[in-house]
Amino acid sequence: MSATANVIRVTLLDLVTQRGPDKTICPSEVARALSSEDWRSLMPAVREVGQALEAEGHVVVTQKGQVVDPSQAKGPIRYRQARKTIEPE
Repeated sequence: MSATANVIRVTLLDLVTQRGPDKTICPSEVARALSSEDWRSLMPAVREVGQALEAEGHVVVTQKGQVVDPSQAKGPIRYRQARKTIEPE
């Protein structure tokens, strides 16, 4: 399955909204919500969309519990709802 950036964006925002501003999600949760069998191939696109949402101020990217710049992060990251965010479409 090939997910568009908009579908990834809506899914990511929906998942962080459901989880709330004090908890995080893994990018793989977004990918798995979109494709249970081919989720790994979606990971680069999920991270790219997550980086854009961070730049827009909709999500916060963390690594080992610390806020990080997603363009510099190496290894596992997580997304948290920003204190001020938009509702998924």
